Amino acid sequence: MQALLTPVGADRVPAWADEAWIYRPAQPLRSADAVAVGGPLAGLRFAVKDNIDTAAWPTTAACPAFAYTPAAHARVVQQLLNAGAALAGKTNLDQFACGLNGTRSPFGAVPNAVNPLYVSGGSSSGSAYVVATGQVDFALGTDTAGSGRVPAGLNNIVGLKPSRGLISARGVVPAAQSVDCVSIFARTVATAVRVLESAIGHDPLDAYSRKRVLARQAFPAAFRFGVPSVLEFYGDTAAEAAFGEAVDRLRSLGGTAVPIDFAPLAEVASLLYESALVAERYTAIRSFFDTHEGEVIEPVRSIIAAGRNYSAADLYEVQTRVRLLGQQADAMWGHIDLLLVPTAPTHYTISQMQQDPVALNRNLGAYTNFVNLLDYAALSVPSAIRSDGLPFGITLIAPGGSDWQLADLGQRYHHATGLTQGATGEALPAMAPVAGLTTQKTVRVAVVGAHLSGMPLNGQLTERGATLVGNAETAAHYRLYALPGTTPPKPGLLRVAANQGARIALEIWDMPLAEYGSFVALIPAPLGIGTLELGDGSSVQGFVCEAQALQDGALDISHFGGWRAYMQSQKPLAA
Repeated sequence: MQALLTPVGADRVPAWADEAWIYRPAQPLRSADAVAVGGPLAGLRFAVKDNIDTAAWPTTAACPAFAYTPAAHARVVQQLLNAGAALAGKTNLDQFACGLNGTRSPFGAVPNAVNPLYVSGGSSSGSAYVVATGQVDFALGTDTAGSGRVPAGLNNIVGLKPSRGLISARGVVPAAQSVDCVSIFARTVATAVRVLESAIGHDPLDAYSRKRVLARQAFPAAFRFGVPSVLEFYGDTAAEAAFGEAVDRLRSLGGTAVPIDFAPLAEVASLLYESALVAERYTAIRSFFDTHEGEVIEPVRSIIAAGRNYSAADLYEVQTRVRLLGQQADAMWGHIDLLLVPTAPTHYTISQMQQDPVALNRNLGAYTNFVNLLDYAALSVPSAIRSDGLPFGITLIAPGGSDWQLADLGQRYHHATGLTQGATGEALPAMAPVAGLTTQKTVRVAVVGAHLSGMPLNGQLTERGATLVGNAETAAHYRLYALPGTTPPKPGLLRVAANQGARIALEIWDMPLAEYGSFVALIPAPLGIGTLELGDGSSVQGFVCEAQALQDGALDISHFGGWRAYMQSQKPLAA
């Protein structure tokens, strides 16, 4: 069933792992719809985890005895094909998506993309590997306990775990259906967001699909991020040091670290596998498992079999406990905008994992298991190459519906690390980034008002060593407003629907990264930093305004084409 490609330029990995693929056709699958040729994902190749249906290709969930051939694509696969992406094949996983390490498959253990002696992470092991090694542009995984994040963190790529119900799970073999999410792996946040935009949508045929409204405004320029007051790295000093660097980096982007009590989250995490909640994993494949239990490998078999031991009363009891812990955890959102945690607190070799598969797997999920149970959104982003050469990732977490906000900040963070070249070192496809950071040392930011050259607040840029890159203008879906009662006078820039805006003049500046945090801390509400689309289709960080502020007497000045022209119009005529 497997087909092995010959690697090009993969000098750090001797050969692409055959274990990463379960099914690979000779030619990628494309939509027959002519509209897809020019779709938003045209030109991109992707893979899907083999618990996601693709019509006429076998779905195994990494269990050959379970295999069946579906008549239709999973809803999300059909959406991505319709958007123009080409499907390259199906990838390996921890059997029945039960595991976080990538070694629990009869098709073989998927190695880490940077050091093949180490685990890839799971359960979406193959999907992460084929993205990290450049074989596809993006891949779909699933995430119940962290399967769409842990492999990303361990392979130096991005893992976007959407809000629950945002992407339809119809056509996905369930692990724990009430909390399952289809996740996205990519080498940049920009690509992951492009995929997300094509994949989302309410599906009335999916019992857990939800009509969710995403928050499209960025986090405040000066934001607060929670950090667990007690952190566990299981003796891994390299991971501990890398996380310390991550906290400092997020501070440099305008954040203030706030210690939070992690105990309620840790208890929720423990309940996912160590309580009646495991009964849902048994329910997911009950009819197959009861007749083919011997075809399921260990320790997956024991984990699923444990679900038989609980009563309905046990389940209601633990569900109530999760709700109570969720209430306790929700208190932290009154003090922070997002939560920062290690994606995985340590990294194990394949040999270590196989010798102690349950305890070490549990350790990998210390900072992931609670997220779906509490209906949070999460984004794993590469953070560092550790002192021992292994990748280290961090995860940004916020309440459900914050996917866009996390992506906006995550892209800024990723660029600040200097790790945007992918796991194998190949150049990434040229595409507009979500955010405007250009290198590890500078931040590219667009200004539209009082920070323009010659304007009253321009000194806030120049005193921080910022240099002018040049003039530009936004895409034609923004409107500019003069905000009343501001000193000095300031405008507010708001994105509007297509064909309802104008091109607004702006300047682009490069600022030393070390100065960026102090700069954004000066920005007063209702202004903030968000992502602006420029007239040439690229994106950059820039000033935006909360929509609510424009209802308080703000004057629409879009027809002037920019703040400078408007201010010129306000000067008295010479006598």
